[in-house]
This record gives sequence, C-alpha cells and structure tokens, in this order.
Amino acid sequence: MKRSSKVLYAALMALPLAVTLIVLGFLPGQVPAHYGPDFQVDRWGSKYELLLLPGFTVLMGLLLLFFGRLAARQEGTGQNNAKIAVTAGVLSMALFNALTYYFLYTAWAQVTDLSALPVGVEQVAFGCMGALLLVVGNLNPKLRNNSLMGLRTSWSRKNDRVWKKCQRFGGISLMLAGAALVLAALFTRGFLCLGLCLGVLILVAAVDVLYSYRAAKADEALSQKEP
Repeated sequence: MKRSSKVLYAALMALPLAVTLIVLGFLPGQVPAHYGPDFQVDRWGSKYELLLLPGFTVLMGLLLLFFGRLAARQEGTGQNNAKIAVTAGVLSMALFNALTYYFLYTAWAQVTDLSALPVGVEQVAFGCMGALLLVVGNLNPKLRNNSLMGLRTSWSRKNDRVWKKCQRFGGISLMLAGAALVLAALFTRGFLCLGLCLGVLILVAAVDVLYSYRAAKADEALSQKEP
C-alpha cells in the first residue's frame, strides 16, 4: 500500500471518532437515538451512544485491512488484489464517514422527523453505496482468484478461466447495480428508495450466483469435449 493511500485510509477510519468526540461537547445530554419505520424518533438516548458508529467504523477499517492482506497473499504474484482492496476500503470508510456526519447533524439539530430533512439517511447510504459499486465493478475484472473479494462461489473459483469470466460479468452487474442505486437515491426516498435498492442488490446477487454456476458447467462441458 502506498504511503498516500495509507494516510487517506487511516484518516477516513479515524475521522468519525475524532469529529464525534469534538462535537459531543456541544451536544445536549439526550439526543435522538432511534427512529421508527415512520422515520419519527421513537427513543431518546445518551449523546455518548453516538460513539457506536465511529467505533464500528474503526473496527470495520481494521477488518478490511486484514481481509485485503489475505486477498493479496492469495494472489501470488502482482498487486491487483491489494490495490483493489485499498480502493474498496477507502470508499467503504467514506460511506461510514457520511453516515456518521449525518447522525451527528440529526443529534445537534434535535431532528425528530427524518422525512422532514432535504436528504434522507437511506439516500445517503445507498447513494454512497452506489458510487462504491460503480468503482469496484470497474476494477472487478482485474481481481485474481481469491476467497475474499469479487464474485466468489465454489463455481467461480473452479479455475482461472471461469474466474475471469465471472469477474467480467460480476463487474458489469456491479456497475449496473451501482448506477441503479445512485439513481434511486437521487430520485426517490423513504420506503420506495429502500425497497428499490434492496431489490436491486438481491437481484444482482442472485443473477451473479446463477451465472457462476452456468459458467462452471459450460467450462466443464468444454473440457470434456477436448481431446
């Protein structure tokens, strides 16, 4: 990992915790702690509960670093897996940063109705996730066979030929899903946005798994025909 990438990753991992600790001093003791299905606050809690998401961000950052190193080791030669792991990690940290700052604002403004805000939390989450999928999908075909990143099934990992086909297909499906999520976040909100985005993610996952199965079977049939 390049020094600049390390600095960016560490900054994005630590910023939510640092910013939250600073903001806590300006918040009242009780803040909105949970919102119900109607986007209305249904529980008030201690402002220190706001430390949960930044703490989770640090934990996820460390886990992603660990998984990235494992994927890099499985590559053997080259740095493709390591570079893609860093890119995905940075984008994931950016997503957690956006969510942290969103909830810090709702706590500071004492927001009791999320639907009254210009931008909903579901729009922030799925918009950022869509951008992440667009970038990762573009990089997906460069992944080398591993058990931690990419379109990973027992079928896609059968051999390098099947792996490459599956990563190309998976890259396209991820970019399409990312574009769909960004559009849904821009033009819908509330349960409609949530339903559309979850539906897209479930559909893409199912299609990708089915494709990996068919690709493996096609490769098996081709191998049997070869002398």
